[in-house]
Amino acid sequence: MKRMAVALILAAFLMTTGCYTNVHQVGLGAQTGVKIEKKQWFALWGLIALNEVDSQQLTAGAANYTLRTESTPTDVIIGVILGAGLITPRTVTVTQ
Repeated sequence: MKRMAVALILAAFLMTTGCYTNVHQVGLGAQTGVKIEKKQWFALWGLIALNEVDSQQLTAGAANYTLRTESTPTDVIIGVILGAGLITPRTVTVTQ
């Protein structure tokens, strides 16, 4: 029983090692605080994109914004539920 608990904890740590955040500031960066968020979906551990999130479309032509691409804890949980990474999301947020 103790071994199983240790194995489950170790597996949980290994599944969360892929969390990351990339932040890109365009122009002066976010000015108004308006956020637009979309999920980008991948299959086979990120090898095949299932949809496309167009950051240019999300910005609606704004010259100043901050683009944040991240794998949130919610994304990791969704990935685990959908087959241990077979289908995984990531969150793309544009803050104007």
